[in-house]
Amino acid sequence: MKKKFDTLGFDASMIKNLSDLGYAYMTPIQEACLPLALEGRDVVAKAKTGSGKTAAFGIPLLLRLHVRNMRVQSLVLCPTRELAEQVANELRKLARFKHNIKILTLCGGVPCRAQRFSLEHGAHIVVGTPGRILQHLSEKSLFLDSVETLVLDEADRMLDMGFFEDIEKIIAQMPKKRQTLLFSATFPQEIKSICEQVQNDALHVSVEEIESENKIEQIFYEVEREEKRQALSAFLLSYRPKSAIIFCRTKLQVSELSDDLYQEGFDAMGLHGDLEQLDRDESLLQFANGSIGMLVATDLASRGLDIKDVECVINYDLPQSVEIYIHRIGRTARMGKEGLAVTFYEPFQKPFLQELNEANMLFTCKKFSEIVVENTEPYLAQMVTLCIDAGKKMKMRAGDILGTLTKDVGLDASCIGKIYIAEKYSYVAIGRDFVDKAFDALNSTKIKGRNFRVWKLQ
Repeated sequence: MKKKFDTLGFDASMIKNLSDLGYAYMTPIQEACLPLALEGRDVVAKAKTGSGKTAAFGIPLLLRLHVRNMRVQSLVLCPTRELAEQVANELRKLARFKHNIKILTLCGGVPCRAQRFSLEHGAHIVVGTPGRILQHLSEKSLFLDSVETLVLDEADRMLDMGFFEDIEKIIAQMPKKRQTLLFSATFPQEIKSICEQVQNDALHVSVEEIESENKIEQIFYEVEREEKRQALSAFLLSYRPKSAIIFCRTKLQVSELSDDLYQEGFDAMGLHGDLEQLDRDESLLQFANGSIGMLVATDLASRGLDIKDVECVINYDLPQSVEIYIHRIGRTARMGKEGLAVTFYEPFQKPFLQELNEANMLFTCKKFSEIVVENTEPYLAQMVTLCIDAGKKMKMRAGDILGTLTKDVGLDASCIGKIYIAEKYSYVAIGRDFVDKAFDALNSTKIKGRNFRVWKLQ
C-alpha cells in the first residue's frame, strides 16, 4: 500500500507545497530512502531516472538547510548539463515551502563569468557537473567547506564518462563529516568501490521497478538491412506515436535519419554530441513541450535526459548490451504510465534476443509484413514553439507571456502550452492551429511595455 508524505512528520508548509506539486503518494524509492536520509544516514540507492529520486534526496537536504547561512551546504553532482538543470528546477519547486533558498546550477556550455558573479552573492545548494565544479574550485570562486550533504546522481553514468578522478578531487575539498547519498541505475564493481571510499557505514536500498517493466510493451521486428528504413516509416505511419525517441548507434546515422524523416514530412530532430549547446537545448525543449514528435539520438547524447510522457522508444539500431537496452526503453513508461518499445533487428542479431530471454525480459517478435499502414500521410506535432528575444536577464516571467497571449492577443489558455524562461530567451509552445495568430500578434504587441523580436523554431 502506497504511503503519503504526511506520514513522515513534515511541517505543514512542506506538505502543502508537495500537494500543490501533485506529490500525493511516495514512489518506492522515496518510501525506501526518505526515512534513512532524514536520519542523516549515508545511502546507496539503486534508482533509475524517472523513479522520483530527486525528491528522495531533495526533501532531506532542503529540510536541513540553514537559510540564514549563505554558504554552500549541499552539492549535487550530475553527469550532464541537461540532468543538472532538470534536478535544479525540480529542487526549486520543492524549495517553495520556504523563502529565500538559493539554488545555483554550475555546468559547462555557458560562460564562467556569470557563474562567478552568482557565487559571489552566495548559494545554499549547488547542482552541477564535475568538470565545471572542479574549475570553480581551482579558481577559488567556489568553496565547499560548509557542505553537509553530497549527492552523486547517476553515479554509473559519471563513471562511464570518466568523471571519477574529478569527483575524488572535489570530495577532497569537503568536510569528512557529511552525509553522502549515491544514486545509480546499475552497480558494477567500480561503483561499489566508490561507495566504500566516499561513504561511511552506508545503508543500501534497491527498489525493483517492476511497475515500469510491466507497463512497457516490447515488440521486436525482424528486418533485412535494406528493409529497415522502410520498416521505420511504416511503423510511424501505423502507430502514429505523439512522441518517440529513436536510437541510432552513430552521430552520422542520427544526422542522416533525422534529415530523412524531416524530408518525408515528420517533425524530427537529431541529438548528438557535435551539436552546439543552444541547438541541443532547443531540440530538447521542443521535444519536451510537444513541438517535435521525434527525437533521433545516440546513447551518449541521451544520457541524463528526464523527459516526461515519452510515448514510444524505437531502437533503430540494436544496442550493444542488454544493460543499454534497458536504459533506452526506460525512457518511456515513467511514473507509472504505459509505454511502447520497438526494436528492429537483422537475422544475424538473433543471439541478442536470447540474452534478453536470459535476463527475463518479456517481448513479442513480429514480422515487418505485419505492420499495416492505413494512412500514408506523415503527421506533425500538435504544438509549435515561438522564441521571444528576452529572458531572465530582461526580467521576463512566464506570467507576462501568458497574460499577453490571453488578454491582449485573445488566445484561449487551452491552446498555450509550456512556457520556459532561459537567461536570454523565452520559449512558448502554441497549438499549431493558432501559432500564426500568436506569431503575428506578438510581433506587433508589447510585452511589459516593450516590443520584442519573435520567431518560430523549426
